[in-house]
Amino acid sequence: MPRTQEHTDRYTDALIALAAATHRPANIVNVLGRYAIRVDFEFNRYVLATNSGDGLTSDVDAIEAWHVAFFQQSDGESGDELLEEARDEWLADAFDQALDALRRSPKWIDSDAKFGELTRSPVDALAEA
Repeated sequence: MPRTQEHTDRYTDALIALAAATHRPANIVNVLGRYAIRVDFEFNRYVLATNSGDGLTSDVDAIEAWHVAFFQQSDGESGDELLEEARDEWLADAFDQALDALRRSPKWIDSDAKFGELTRSPVDALAEA
């Protein structure tokens, strides 16, 4: 039986946190029988967040760490490319760590046209200056 609604109800706070951090909708998805929180970005990129080796756990008391991974969607038969990932006790911290690693990597895409993509915050830009 699909458990999308069950996980949506259980992880409402996590969905709201990722939606607020990314300014995009966050949804529960079923990926090969495992549930995850997914946020889609421009350039066919997306992020998945899980909190157990089997996806999202049904036992919220058993959560030890959040795993956040950025992917590049593939059009071919090869799987999607893992761009960066991070683990942390807190979802927001795992997301920030994975995003920072992606920003520093050669896989980061800079574009003159801003389609609402995640960019450096004004505070980060001042700190680097």
